[in-house]
Amino acid sequence: MPPKKRNSGTTQSKGLKPSTESAPPDKKESPELSLKKHRDKDAEFVTLCKSLHVTDLVCDRAWTLWKTVQESMDEVTDSQKRLWGACLFVIETDMDVACFTLTQVLKAVSLNVKQFMALVRKLDVNMDTISTKVNSALTRLEKKYDVTLALYQRFEKTCKKIFALVSDGKERETMRSSWTMFLLAKGKVLQMEDDLVISFQLLLCTLELFIKRCPPDLLQPLYKSAISKVQSPPTRASRRNQSKAKSRPPEPEVDVQLLETLCKENECNAEEVKNVYQTSFSAFLDSLDLSRSQDFPQVNDFDQQYEEHYLKSRDIDGRLFFDGDETVLVPKVEISQVERTPKKNLPDEDTALIPPQTPIRAAMTSIQQLRGDLISTGDQPSTNLATYFKNCTVDPTQDVVKRLETLGQMFSQRFGRAVGPRCVILGKQRFTLGVRLYYKVMEAMLESEEKRLSVQNFSKLLNDSTFHTSLLACALEVVMATYGESSFKAGGYSHGGGGGGDTAETDVCFPWILDVFSLAAFDFYKVIESFIKADPTLSKDIVKHLETCENLIMERIAWRTGSPLFELLKQEHEGGAAEQVETPASFSQPLQHNHTAADLYLSPMRPGLRVLPPESTATATSQASSQAPAQPASQTPRHRKSNSLSLFYKKLYRLAYTRLKMLCSYLLSSHPELEPIIWTLFQHTLQHEYELMRDRHLDQLMMSAMYAICKVKSVDLRFKTIVTAYKNMPNTNQETFKHVLITEGHYDSIIVFYNQVFMQWLKTNILQYASTRPPTLSPIPQIPRSPYKFPNSPLRVPGSNNVYISPLKSPRMSPGIMTPRTRMLVSIGESFGLSSRFQKINQMVNSSSCKRALDLGPAPKPLKRLRFDGDGQDEADGSKSGGDSTLIQKLAEMSSTRSRMQEQKMKEEEAKKE
Repeated sequence: MPPKKRNSGTTQSKGLKPSTESAPPDKKESPELSLKKHRDKDAEFVTLCKSLHVTDLVCDRAWTLWKTVQESMDEVTDSQKRLWGACLFVIETDMDVACFTLTQVLKAVSLNVKQFMALVRKLDVNMDTISTKVNSALTRLEKKYDVTLALYQRFEKTCKKIFALVSDGKERETMRSSWTMFLLAKGKVLQMEDDLVISFQLLLCTLELFIKRCPPDLLQPLYKSAISKVQSPPTRASRRNQSKAKSRPPEPEVDVQLLETLCKENECNAEEVKNVYQTSFSAFLDSLDLSRSQDFPQVNDFDQQYEEHYLKSRDIDGRLFFDGDETVLVPKVEISQVERTPKKNLPDEDTALIPPQTPIRAAMTSIQQLRGDLISTGDQPSTNLATYFKNCTVDPTQDVVKRLETLGQMFSQRFGRAVGPRCVILGKQRFTLGVRLYYKVMEAMLESEEKRLSVQNFSKLLNDSTFHTSLLACALEVVMATYGESSFKAGGYSHGGGGGGDTAETDVCFPWILDVFSLAAFDFYKVIESFIKADPTLSKDIVKHLETCENLIMERIAWRTGSPLFELLKQEHEGGAAEQVETPASFSQPLQHNHTAADLYLSPMRPGLRVLPPESTATATSQASSQAPAQPASQTPRHRKSNSLSLFYKKLYRLAYTRLKMLCSYLLSSHPELEPIIWTLFQHTLQHEYELMRDRHLDQLMMSAMYAICKVKSVDLRFKTIVTAYKNMPNTNQETFKHVLITEGHYDSIIVFYNQVFMQWLKTNILQYASTRPPTLSPIPQIPRSPYKFPNSPLRVPGSNNVYISPLKSPRMSPGIMTPRTRMLVSIGESFGLSSRFQKINQMVNSSSCKRALDLGPAPKPLKRLRFDGDGQDEADGSKSGGDSTLIQKLAEMSSTRSRMQEQKMKEEEAKKE
């Protein structure tokens, strides 16, 4: 069911109010379902509704939804009962009523979590069946399921190393008790129950408690020896009595040696786990009155409390993982991937399974690597960095210290508010790591600038508050991404200011950090590239994360009302037509520039007059104001161009064209001549009609430009086909075409936007493309590979499609972490064994079935109707849909170009590498 306090727009339940409060389903506060009112419905459907305790209103609306889905689907391949369950889930989520839990509906329709999620998404045949609210709930539930599954798999594996098998099966009872207690602790401590790292640390805290309180005969030797050094109960009792004498509640004692043993076995930082224990876990034990007791915890002590929590959250009953229940079983495909993990080849031909790259192992390794990279970096500026501060005309040291103190308090408090009330100290830990990274990168940036400019006085830059805040925000984003707390599940639609919505925070996904520091996205963007270049130790995943942040900023976040981007654009355009933000002539040039973060932050925000004398000198800029009156009449004063704006637009154009090219490859392979025309309109809009981007998304203008040009060129491409193809593109979100700004405060579909805004704004320009003298085509931007190079990336062996070599990475990285999960690993320098193994490699190299290709997914399935078009009309101009054969032909074309795209991509990659 939808997570608490999450709010997203929906058109389906517009104007509806929940019929009940969010009470636990077992309370049955909703009125009893009246069978007489539902005689018009299938009896089995009504029976299902009754078993799930739904209200009459939910029953009615789910039945209406079912009839709509039934009419829209070409054929119903799934059982009706399962589809009914999916419809009931959609309506209950949209109405935010408490009728049943996800587990209850899974059992009612005999599906597991993954199967049910796929079925619900399958209902979205008309693009508006699944609201953004339901989609958000699905995404959160899916992530929570994945996290809980990963935690249980690690729990089971760890328990086998902890508990000894005994004849009476006592170890299973102990495991059940510890798992149930952990689930309750996670639910009580965390608002973000999908936080993998903190959840895992809580799991280790729970295991520590059970190990030191369970009988020695239940423990394996490793943990029996660790527990033997714990102080005896009488000593613990005497300490407790001493605490009582001081009128202070006793803190649960942490067996440091035992905790370190657990952390070492699980590659987890012991200090972090200890902090989680002393803050969050100890408070949880106090709430259960377990911190004072030396008794062994029994499952009955907290089973009922977890039951209440599960019913209130309305999602998955985590206890079912322990029972091996079919509703939470791992899909067979995912199991097979783990089973196919290659084995490391040992000299004696004995094979040992390389540890699979599980989510927890990946997270722990990333954290270990980050902490290792910062181990030599202190919490204060290094001697070298302090020297840079002192060399400034105005020493920024005190301002830096005060700023960090203020921002540190803001960050840790907001982190605690989002993650959990007792997680403020964890926020402080994240901030401390962020500060270390901030100092490290700043020093590297200044050293680079000193080499580039041969100066040591960076007073202007180092006294720029926005630069420091942006650099710190970037460092913290790296830290949170490393801990798995910042992701892009919401597609950049969550938080970030200006969007209103619920004030309760439930995640720290980007751009959350911008909201915390009240930092403009355009200012944050300026530091990203220099940050990546200044720290070569950043992992490939983190570099990709920051690159995605940059793309989100360019395509949407920087265009929010209040962004400094609009002021810069206004100033540039007021400077004259000759001063364009980025000349089209530069598109075909590679994206190479010498601008650093210093250039971008010191780039003019309020351009003044810059007059160049006939002989250009280094002092020209500083003398501009005094020379202006004497300037010859033939020389026209011109504005200083903003480096930050120029680079932003260079990257924006390349991102825009890359996405347009991909969409055209899906839809217009038979009309290649249209791509440059669409691009010209698209580019013209971004350059001259940039107000259309205000509070909107780049892809909304892209789809509108494609439809407009196809319309004037008499190419039969319908908007519903564009939207269907768009859904199959990477990094897309359904809200992009379902929730588009029309007028202030009013949102509607992409088609309404095209009719009422885009077409009205650009009608004259669009019609020019139908004339005999159309506008001059804009040059096509040169699309480079990522500007952020990955020196350790695997390189394909020339002439082969499936053999790659990779340089040795950090010694901290174990071979298993680098190993591809479904390929054979050969480590040079190790004995490879029998000749049959080489034969397998030869077969793999020669096999055409192992070609690596771009996976664009299945061909888009045509829609029967696009109901958000309104009044049964599915085109922007109001024309009736005619001839499904044309649509099918278009979709067939989309599928037929897939192989060509794959071959072309491989050729391009080969050419770039050469």
